[in-house]
Amino acid sequence: QVQLVESGGGLVQPGESLRLSCKASGIIFSRGGMGWYRQAPGNQRELVAAISRVGTANYADAVKGRFTISRDNAMNTLYLKMNSLKPEDTAVYYCNADFFNVPTATTPGPYWGQGTQVTVSS
Repeated sequence: QVQLVESGGGLVQPGESLRLSCKASGIIFSRGGMGWYRQAPGNQRELVAAISRVGTANYADAVKGRFTISRDNAMNTLYLKMNSLKPEDTAVYYCNADFFNVPTATTPGPYWGQGTQVTVSS
């Protein structure tokens, strides 16, 4: 049984930073692609960043230069470091996993975490 558990969300002011974590179990973590998605109220879920099993990353234009996705295969953990946060980054952030492929904007992997709320407000 695949489980993805996110943590690290919270309330921050504009310009501050947060680091999200996603602990995976029930999956051979090192073989799969992983991603972070987010969903704001009234919006569709969108891809924020994705990373291949060898560490190749890609980002949504809205977060390029501010967010960094990384993974620790030994710890079965995915990270998202978010710098220079803006109010428009406010959303529920979801961890996503695929056995082999890298999640994309239109084709997420089949496994999701429960989500963690990120709120950016002054």
